[in-house]
Amino acid sequence: MLVSAKLAPTFDYPILEQFWRFADELGFHAVWNYDHFYGLTDPEGLTFEGWTSLAAMGVVIRKARIGCMVTGVTYRNPAILAKMAVTVDHISGGRLEFGIGAAWHEPEHLGYGVEFPSPGKRVAMLDEALTVIKMLWTQDVSDFDGSFYKLAEARSVPKPVQKPHPPIVVGGTQPKMLRVIARHADEWNTPGLAGVDEWAKVNSALSEACEEVGRDPSQIRRSVQLFLHPSQEGQVDALLETIPLYEKAGCEHVVLSFYQPPSREQLERCATLS
Repeated sequence: MLVSAKLAPTFDYPILEQFWRFADELGFHAVWNYDHFYGLTDPEGLTFEGWTSLAAMGVVIRKARIGCMVTGVTYRNPAILAKMAVTVDHISGGRLEFGIGAAWHEPEHLGYGVEFPSPGKRVAMLDEALTVIKMLWTQDVSDFDGSFYKLAEARSVPKPVQKPHPPIVVGGTQPKMLRVIARHADEWNTPGLAGVDEWAKVNSALSEACEEVGRDPSQIRRSVQLFLHPSQEGQVDALLETIPLYEKAGCEHVVLSFYQPPSREQLERCATLS
C-alpha cells in the first residue's frame, strides 16, 4: 500500500513548507495540495493558488512525488494547463502526478466569474481536456476541433520528463465520470467519506467501465483520500484503523489529507503505514 500526505494551501507559507519537508524526509510516496481559490471550510481564510504552490513543492520536496488533488477542469484552458504541468514536471525532475477532475465548488466559480456548467457538461469538458492535454504532451504538432476546445497547429515544447507523460490521476464516482477515468486515467481516486463498502462498489463499477471502453482494469491504480483532523482527539487513530479494510477491498494507495497541520509525531506515525 502506497501512502501519501496532503495539506491544502490554506495555511501560512512557512507552515506549508515545513509540512512538505517533514513529509519528504519521512518517505511518503507523494505530497499533495489542492486546487481551490476559496477555503472550503472558511471562505474568509487564506488560500494560495494550487499550481504555483505546486511549483514551489517541486523545489522544496526532493524525493517524494508531488501533485494537486485535484485540478478543476473549468479553471484553466487545457492547453495552458498542459504547459503548466510540463513546467512543474521539469522543475521536480519528473516527479509530477497530474491530478484532475470535473470541479464542483460553485461559490468560487460565481465569485470569479468562471462559468459553472451542468455536471454532465463538466464531465464532457474533462474528457475533451484530457484528450487535448495528452496530444500536446506526446505530439509534435496538434490539431483538435472539439465542442469546448480547439487546437490549430499547436506546439508544446519541451515535452514532459516522464514518458509518455506524467501519470494522470482522476477523481470521481458517477457513471459518466467512471467512463472518462477508464479512457484516460492511470489512477482513480475518490474520498472515503462514504466508507469502505461504498468505495468498493464504485471500485467494481470502474472495472465494469474499463471493460465497456476496452481497457484492462488492472492498468488503473485504485486509491482513496481520507480526511484527518489532528485537532480532534482520537479521530486520526480511528480513521487510520480503516486502511487495512480499504486495502482488502482493492485499494493500492491512500492519501492522508490533513485538515490541520499535524505534529511531527503524528506525521511519523502515518509514515510507518506504508
